[in-house]
Amino acid sequence: MGVTVHQLSRQEARRIAVRAQLLDRRRPSGLLEVVRHLTFLQIDWTAAVAPSADLVLWSRLGSTYRPAELERALEKRELVDLHARIRPREDLALYTAEMAAWETRTGLKDWEVSQRGWVRANDACRRDILARLDVDGPLPASAFPDTCAVKWGSSGWNDDRNVGMLLGFMVRRGEVAVAGFDGRERLWDLASRVYPGKVVPEAEAVRIRDERLLRSLGIARVKQPETPVERASDLGELGEPARVEGVRGVWRVDPAQLGQPFAGRAALLSPLDRLVFDRKRLLEIFEFDYAVEMYKPAAKRRWGYYALPILYGDRLVGKLDATADRKAGMLRVDAVHEDVPFTKAMTAAVTAEIRDLARWLGLPLDLPAELARR
Repeated sequence: MGVTVHQLSRQEARRIAVRAQLLDRRRPSGLLEVVRHLTFLQIDWTAAVAPSADLVLWSRLGSTYRPAELERALEKRELVDLHARIRPREDLALYTAEMAAWETRTGLKDWEVSQRGWVRANDACRRDILARLDVDGPLPASAFPDTCAVKWGSSGWNDDRNVGMLLGFMVRRGEVAVAGFDGRERLWDLASRVYPGKVVPEAEAVRIRDERLLRSLGIARVKQPETPVERASDLGELGEPARVEGVRGVWRVDPAQLGQPFAGRAALLSPLDRLVFDRKRLLEIFEFDYAVEMYKPAAKRRWGYYALPILYGDRLVGKLDATADRKAGMLRVDAVHEDVPFTKAMTAAVTAEIRDLARWLGLPLDLPAELARR
């Protein structure tokens, strides 16, 4: 008997994605529920409006959320930083077997072999860091002298940042971990003092991580792209197969999302929000053109330095160009870019979200006159 391939309209696919990302009308109950379901929050301190992790939580929880809650969860180690992603501490058990195999893994790409060779060439510095942490940890990276025998070469901003790069590889080896923060500076310690003792076998851990990935996305392509700190995911036979009207190829869908009722709302999203981060899926399902433009010259920006995608129901309908100008003491809205003409209901809902954002930030709102009149 053949496997049923679900036939979904774009609207159905969008609703699955929005609901899976906790962006429908039903609000989650708290911070830990959000992080456990999304699987991680990406750390990015850009605060043109607010740091990305805080924006992601505010967009799900609303103005009852306070950034101090995230700080407390990190201090209590209910949440931890792994590869610049905030994860539930218990989830680290899904990575420790992979870390333990880093030194002996075969079938590596050339750049991975080169990285491992660089760490081996700087083994004395690595041992110095471990010895210092054993006695004095947790410590900031600045506490470790750079005794690397071979410098880290890069054409980017990591060029010659030897200690920082070595700490990153020591995380991948499962030797050190982020134990907390001093302001925005990471404090490092021995991983054995931070991570739970439980280790999930690697094959089982990969399966669990992929299951959670699909559940958090709702609908996804089988092949998920590799990032500098995350292996490429192959969702294989997870979930159930689906085709999306007007989109080529087969997708995998979380069966728990099929046939569920949908009630949408307006939301302002972080530029790094998981709903919009996969630009290919964004175009295919949402037909939404978007890019983060902070690295572009001002004259070449279409939507603004840190424009927030605007969600309304199951559609991404525009971008909010706003700045939390803390020096002037206001949330300044420079533009609301409408990808589709806003109805009165859309305008009212989006304006209410902008006003709520200002209240959450504790800043007076400076709205364009045409919006202020609405």
